[in-house]
Amino acid sequence: MRRLLFAAALFFAVSPAPTLAQIGEEVLPPVFVETLLELPDDAAQAAKSKKRLLLYFGQPGCPYCKELMQTSFTQKAIVDKVAKHFVPIAFNLFGDREVTWFDGKVRSEKEFAKFLKVQFTPTLLLLDEKGNIIGRINGYYPPHRFSAALDYSIRRLENKLPFAEHMKAVPQTGASATLNEQAFFMKPPYNLVRKKGDKPLAVLFETRHCAPCDELHKEGFKREKTQAAMSRFDIARFLLSGRETLTTPDGRSSTAEAWGKELGISYTPSVVFFDDRGKEVFRLEAYLRPFHFAGSFEYVGSGAYKKEPEFQRFLQNKAEHMKQAGEKLELWK
Repeated sequence: MRRLLFAAALFFAVSPAPTLAQIGEEVLPPVFVETLLELPDDAAQAAKSKKRLLLYFGQPGCPYCKELMQTSFTQKAIVDKVAKHFVPIAFNLFGDREVTWFDGKVRSEKEFAKFLKVQFTPTLLLLDEKGNIIGRINGYYPPHRFSAALDYSIRRLENKLPFAEHMKAVPQTGASATLNEQAFFMKPPYNLVRKKGDKPLAVLFETRHCAPCDELHKEGFKREKTQAAMSRFDIARFLLSGRETLTTPDGRSSTAEAWGKELGISYTPSVVFFDDRGKEVFRLEAYLRPFHFAGSFEYVGSGAYKKEPEFQRFLQNKAEHMKQAGEKLELWK
């Protein structure tokens, strides 16, 4: 019976009939399937068809999830690639369905998301046949990068190079060939060491030919609320392949390129936040619009991350306070 249910789910995944897979009231594209969420069994059944599991975490009202579904999952080449090589299963970041992981433990969706350290929506996890996470797609990736991320699993590259290295080689198109400058960026020599009482540190990694980087400078950095939130920080910016020397927050000598590899940066722009003791406390590895970008600086700068470990809940509370105060809330603009 278990196998029959799974086979039925696979049938609906490639047929024109709509699937029941959904997040809240939002019905997902037909390529997503529903299973009993017994993931070891799901992986075993998928492997018989030379497929792997693709786990998607979303939440109701998430604009980035909507953008992912309206861009990547409306492009036939990507949908066909997913259907051919993966069994994609959707989870609600705050859901209550029971999920069985490879350790045999049963967790609710929200506990499962915490267990896998899912901080953003959308987040997609690439699993191998044994349940190892070989690639993590944190946040929205534009279609060409999302497709390239899937190729990492399809080509079985996990034993050849790290996911971050694979993604680093994916070209950024239609964007500036030079990095954008901001007056508030730290100047060399780059001594990032923190000591108690210092400002927290935000480290931005960028690349050339990066359209989201250009947009961040054009829009994100220009907003008054963003600038106010950033004023609490020292902000350093590095080219992901940069050779400039720096002293890391914990006092080690390195280069931008080597440190980026050590941190596992696989998307640009990425921002890594450190507290006044030089400890990483949060990071952004996704395309973010101004509301969410400013919110990340508020989340760390206010110390809210110490009491609220889930960034999405912090943003939900922030949005509710804004509505109650009569402020206009723009999640995407």
